[in-house]
Amino acid sequence: DVSPVVAGLIGATVLVVSVSVTVFVWTCCHQQAEKKHKTPPYKFIHMLKGISIYPETLSNKKKINRIRRDKNGTPKETGRGNLLVDAAESGLIGSDKAPDGPNAAPHVDQLPIKVDYGDELSPDQSLTPGGSKTSSPSSPGDDVMLGELTFSVDYNFPKKALVVTIQEAHGLPVMDEHTQSSDPYIKMTILPDKRHRVKTRVLRKTLDPVFDETFTFYGIPYSQLQDLVLHFLVLSFDRFSRDDVIGEVMVPLAGVDPSTGKVQLTREILKRNIQKCISRGELQVSLSYQPVAQRMTVVVLKARHLPKMDITGLSADPYVKVNVYYGRKRIAKKKTHVKKCTLNPVFNESFIYDIPVDLLPDISIEFLVIDFDRTTKNEVVGRLILGAHSITAGGVEHWQEVCENPRKPVAKWHSLSEY
Repeated sequence: DVSPVVAGLIGATVLVVSVSVTVFVWTCCHQQAEKKHKTPPYKFIHMLKGISIYPETLSNKKKINRIRRDKNGTPKETGRGNLLVDAAESGLIGSDKAPDGPNAAPHVDQLPIKVDYGDELSPDQSLTPGGSKTSSPSSPGDDVMLGELTFSVDYNFPKKALVVTIQEAHGLPVMDEHTQSSDPYIKMTILPDKRHRVKTRVLRKTLDPVFDETFTFYGIPYSQLQDLVLHFLVLSFDRFSRDDVIGEVMVPLAGVDPSTGKVQLTREILKRNIQKCISRGELQVSLSYQPVAQRMTVVVLKARHLPKMDITGLSADPYVKVNVYYGRKRIAKKKTHVKKCTLNPVFNESFIYDIPVDLLPDISIEFLVIDFDRTTKNEVVGRLILGAHSITAGGVEHWQEVCENPRKPVAKWHSLSEY
């Protein structure tokens, strides 16, 4: 026989355990149901010729289906699941390294610079300073036709999603003199907040590319479409230097009504107007060269007026990546700490590089201000180049002052350019 007290304790224990298990199971089921039905904002699906290559997740790992073509040119999907698209066909992953040759950059191991050498760059990064390219007769100009871009705009009311399909382009100019062709791809941004930044794959050696890629952006109310502008930037991939900008297309959605169905548009590609680009903020850096020790000291001081880059549009989590180049070869990379939730960060971090005096004319230092994000890919806010490949008058003047005044720290503010 069990005493009433023991029986009561056993009954209470069983009751508590039963209630706890029931609450736990109900919570798990409720969370699973919310994940299925809840659509996180600012999410997009990328459709490549009818095949989803970016699934409906916010994960950094992108599941990409391999696409092959048969002899008739029709695309077909292999059965091996999540494989990377071939870099030569898609341009979404890194390319091969530059071949050796008489015009190739010197090997890093031949340079007497005592720093850790960086990795080779991929076409997605395109961080190599562009240098001064010789303008060809086919380079974009005021009197050169840059072609036309065809795309469509649609809106999915049940899912509150904007659907943009980049179909094709015609009559692009020749950007590669050797092949008398171009390797075009398109970057698309939704202005003015620039929360959505996507790009197509690279199509090799064509002046009439057919992309047929669909981007679906969730979390955009239909009432806000009238305030948005689609910005298409048409570029030509260059394996050995910075990608060439062919032109741009600006499409205000105020004049587009996708409520009755898909709207197909064709717009002329215009020469890029740098003055229309919004400010990317400013960066203050200090440089000092010690000729006796043959050492360059780079100090990243602070930044100000950075644009709002995070998903809420409230602030940014910036840090600065410093790349050192010898010619067009990256030989060192460093980065500062991340400054949380600020548009005017103060870094005060210094980096020291051993650089011989005779190499100074070929040295460039690139500063990339990057917005750190835990859930998505880090986004470049702006960039600055000082040294041999500086593209601004202020950058050239700053570098000359450093070289002409050894042992003296020279600090200046510089406007960041768009990456």
